[in-house]
Amino acid sequence: MNILYCGDAHMADGLLISTLSLTKHYQAPIHVYVLTANIHTQNRDFQALGQDAVTVVQEQLHDVNPLSSAELIDITDIFTANPPTVNMDTRFTPYCMLRLYSDLVPQLPDRLLYLDTDIVCRESPQHFYDQDLTGTEFVGVLDHYGKWFFHSQLRALDYVNSGMMLMNMPQIRKTQLFVRCRRVCATVKMFMPDQSALNKLADTKRLAPRRFNEQRRLHRNTVFQHFTTSFRFFPWVHTLSVKPWEVDRVHSDLHLHEYDDVLSEYAEIKHIAK
Repeated sequence: MNILYCGDAHMADGLLISTLSLTKHYQAPIHVYVLTANIHTQNRDFQALGQDAVTVVQEQLHDVNPLSSAELIDITDIFTANPPTVNMDTRFTPYCMLRLYSDLVPQLPDRLLYLDTDIVCRESPQHFYDQDLTGTEFVGVLDHYGKWFFHSQLRALDYVNSGMMLMNMPQIRKTQLFVRCRRVCATVKMFMPDQSALNKLADTKRLAPRRFNEQRRLHRNTVFQHFTTSFRFFPWVHTLSVKPWEVDRVHSDLHLHEYDDVLSEYAEIKHIAK
C-alpha cells in the first residue's frame, strides 16, 4: 500500500499517529512517501520536515513489517520553480498545495492514497485501496460542509474533500489535472485553493461513501476519521478544532477514546525520543 503525506516541520506528530493507526489495521507492506519543502512567502517562512521524523516512522513501520518503508522527498526546487503565486498567503498554508506537484516526482508509484496528517485509520482500507481506478483520476468523499455550498454541477452534490484521495497518477498525468490545478492556483485566488482547483478541474473523479473520510463524528463503520474543524451549536454557535496529537482535548472536548491505544503508543514514542 502506497501512502502519500505532505507538509512542513509541524507535521511530525500527525504523521506518526496516522501511520501508527495504519499499521494497526494493515500489516502488509506500507510504503510511505512524504513531500516537503522550504517555503518562504511575503509574510511567513515555513521549514521543511526533517529526516528524523521520517526515520521514526520508518522504524515503527519496520516493527510491523520489515518490507515497509518511509521516504522523505524534498520538492523545494520543484515548488519554487512554479509557485501558486496568488495563493501563497491565504489562511491555509502553501503546503496544502504540495500534493498538486506529485505528478512531477518520478519516484512516486502509480497508485497513491493521499492522507492529511490529521486523519486516523480505524479499519483496514485495503478494499478501498484495491478498487479499480480505470479511467478515474481520483476517488474521494464529499466535503461535509462544502458539499452544500460548492458545486461543479448544479444538479448534484459533488464537492470532494481533498484530505483523503485515492489517486491514479497515470490518469492524472494523462488529463494534466495537476498541471491545470497548479496553473489556476498561480493565477486565481481561492478559498481552500487546492481543494477548489481539484473540484473545479477534475474530469473523472469518483465519489466514495462517507465512512472513508468521516469529517464530523465517529460511526460504527468509519474507516478513516478526519479531525477537521466543525461547527457546534451548544451552548452557543462556535467552531471546534481538535487534532489527534492534542490527546487531552481529544478526550475532554470530543469525548473520544476510540484511538487510545494508538495515542498511548504515540505518547510513549515521543517520551523515548526526548
